[in-house]
Amino acid sequence: MTTELALPAVPVAERRPRTRTHHGDAVVDEYEWFRDRDDPAVVAHLEAENAYTDARLAPLEPLRKAIFGEIKARTKETDLSVPSREGDWWYFSRTEEGKQYARHCRAPIAGPDDWTPPALGDEVPGEQVLLDDDAEAAGHEFYSLGSFDVSPDGRLLLWAVDTVGDERYVLHVKDLTTGDLLPDVVEGTMPGALFDADGTGVYYTTCDEAWRPDTVWRHALGATGEDEVVLTEADERYWIGVGMTRSRRYIEIGIGSKVTSESLLLDVQHPEAGFRVVWPRVEGVEYTVEHAVLDGHDRLLILHNDGAEDFELVSVDPADPTGPRDVVLPSAPGVRLEEVDAFERFVAVSYREGGLARVGLLTPTGVEEVRFDEPLFTAGIGSNPEWSQPTLRLGFGSLVTPSTVLDLDTTTGERRVLKQQPVLGGYDPTAYRQRREWATAEDGTLVPISIVGRADLVEDRSHAAPMLLYGYGSYEASIDPSFSIGRLSLLDRGVLFAIAHVRGGGEMGRHWYEQGKTRTKRNTFTDFVACARHLVATDWTSPPQLVAEGASAGGLLMGAVANLAPDLFAGIHAGVPFVDPLTSILDPSLPLTVIEWDEWGDPLHDPEVYAYMKSYSPVENVGDHPYPRILATTSLNDTRVLYVEPAKWVARLREVGADVLLKTEMSAGHGGVSGRYAAWHERAFELAWILDVLGLRDAAVTR
Repeated sequence: MTTELALPAVPVAERRPRTRTHHGDAVVDEYEWFRDRDDPAVVAHLEAENAYTDARLAPLEPLRKAIFGEIKARTKETDLSVPSREGDWWYFSRTEEGKQYARHCRAPIAGPDDWTPPALGDEVPGEQVLLDDDAEAAGHEFYSLGSFDVSPDGRLLLWAVDTVGDERYVLHVKDLTTGDLLPDVVEGTMPGALFDADGTGVYYTTCDEAWRPDTVWRHALGATGEDEVVLTEADERYWIGVGMTRSRRYIEIGIGSKVTSESLLLDVQHPEAGFRVVWPRVEGVEYTVEHAVLDGHDRLLILHNDGAEDFELVSVDPADPTGPRDVVLPSAPGVRLEEVDAFERFVAVSYREGGLARVGLLTPTGVEEVRFDEPLFTAGIGSNPEWSQPTLRLGFGSLVTPSTVLDLDTTTGERRVLKQQPVLGGYDPTAYRQRREWATAEDGTLVPISIVGRADLVEDRSHAAPMLLYGYGSYEASIDPSFSIGRLSLLDRGVLFAIAHVRGGGEMGRHWYEQGKTRTKRNTFTDFVACARHLVATDWTSPPQLVAEGASAGGLLMGAVANLAPDLFAGIHAGVPFVDPLTSILDPSLPLTVIEWDEWGDPLHDPEVYAYMKSYSPVENVGDHPYPRILATTSLNDTRVLYVEPAKWVARLREVGADVLLKTEMSAGHGGVSGRYAAWHERAFELAWILDVLGLRDAAVTR
């Protein structure tokens, strides 16, 4: 006789009504008290939710272990990244079996003409360990590396780490010759600190109380007084950052909102002139700056959207940047220019066309595309720190092709594959197929869908198959068709994976983004629903076999579609979900809120924006109707989407009887747990839940 263990009671949150009143609209929020993380009752509630989730999903433990084992078995745990040359050294990182994090290393180049990376073997001649992340992470439940830079002479290393998850980093400096730590320690920095042009100082940024990077500082090495404030941005809609051009001719301070940008340059050959504005900010105009030498003359390449929705590339005189503009690449319909990388002998361009990321080389007549022979793929420019290099490092991959690193000889066009992501256990890409489908949105817009699955399931459409449909759709971020080792645990159990490239992302150009933000945000949600309906109507899947997934702003998407079309899905996984957007965007004291007004609108001052956001806010539109099974995952230390949002959403869903689970990482940030093994365990937890929802808990693995 066996006795089943009794499940703990379903957590029922205490109701402490608070009234939120804006624009004459009074809303009673019974769970806003969750926001006070110092209240012991809040932590107790989150722990009760975790205990309930653990107990409910305990039967999935064997499946979780199996999936973790599959990810681990397919991953080459002891591995080496492709070295990148900078100065007199090749820089790379190593992972080692059993270690959570990487070791950052370097080895000397053979000579000034050495552009061939060292062979990816067990040892690299002359190898030096610069930083061991496992040693740095010792004693901490969370670890994240936010800055990493070596001085121009190769003698000093700076790095900055976060051991809490709140994205504030402590900066350190080490003498690589002696191994000694310097007394220079700076707390509370943001990612991206770097040495100045001569290596005597460090530039870094800090944030204000709303977590907005607002100030650039310079720390003189060895100085004991106050660091120098280089620039502070007072406008709460803008953030600030600092970097250096590849030519090492200019230090750049970049200032930006969601819709406007401004750059200031310091000519390191004439530092006495200070930082000078390139183009003064104009509301709605975005631009980036790259230093180039064209026909023997110093020029600034400026990629901008001033009268050019999908951006235009112009060249200007550094001495008179607001003067005459020479058009290098005019704006072209359907071609979204995204980035320009200038080198001593060539210029590379990153752009999007036909819903795919592409790379090309600038020619006198336009752009010569670097072509790949797959129908779906993603391509991008990799690590290319050297101004004088003759090759261009590229990255390529697809839903079936593992991430591939290659060097392109920009003179001959010859390509040399340096590494392809190892997939152990006999991975055969021909056993899988990828496809592109198009769904018709409510307004007639065609929305692309990328699909991958086992060849038999993709080619035999005689019956519907289990499917995971992923979506994001915000900030002009594109979810490109790329490879995932963890995803194989779904595909090999007969699950199709699809990406709905909904509006609000950038897959189809700037207009795609504009049609899915502020007062057109509902398009993001209805596009996803249209994609799901299309996949059902064309027999790819069926509602009892369909699970939806999204994270962060994609978690908002999940919350919205749960309200709009709950009957379409068997389950929904919402990761760190932005499901109480109106409450958050109404409060300018919360992290990043004011910056977000350009993305979502300003409901604090505009009653129409308030009403529009209220109409789709997941927390405020929970209905008294059946919901699919829902899993919400979050992190206590997340500063981007606070844990309070999913906690409130889950409490509201419980009121209407939804089968919903909440899992909170108590020592993690927005990106979840740190460490690769911990991340694999986390993904195995999510995938096991998805398979259980699809009725595949005991499904056999077939390749």
